[in-house]
Amino acid sequence: MKTMHKFSCIILVLILVTSCTKQSYYNKVYSFKGNEWSQKQKPSFVVDVKEADKSYVFTLNLRTTTEYKYSDLWIFMNTISPDGKKAREPFKICITNPDGTWIGVKTGTIVEHQFKFGKSKLPLKGKYTFILEQGVTESKIDNVLDIGLNVEEVFD
Repeated sequence: MKTMHKFSCIILVLILVTSCTKQSYYNKVYSFKGNEWSQKQKPSFVVDVKEADKSYVFTLNLRTTTEYKYSDLWIFMNTISPDGKKAREPFKICITNPDGTWIGVKTGTIVEHQFKFGKSKLPLKGKYTFILEQGVTESKIDNVLDIGLNVEEVFD
């Protein structure tokens, strides 16, 4: 009987933990061969929006090595909406503090950085394409492992 009670408690805890976990609406990672992001490489992410006017939180996840030599990374995000309209927006991901310490989460020689765009609504149903370009003046950036896009639905 005691074993059954213990087993029931474990099942209950697992149900509570998994039910409280946020599920991503979309999550994809693009890995760079040789840990180099050249200007020719333009990672693309296609998000299929099923309902218009829902709120979403967009997060870019970037992983670099501790050998990354810049304090930030400029990126251009090109967006193509389902109706074919295009937009291009620059933004900066801060990599280190002014004193050189890492802003992201460092594990060994890998540093994970997150850039949250905050809550936004997408006005149309259909496929949105997000294309990323590195905005550094050099033809390639070394020590960039991968970049990913995560989209979470916001339940108001």
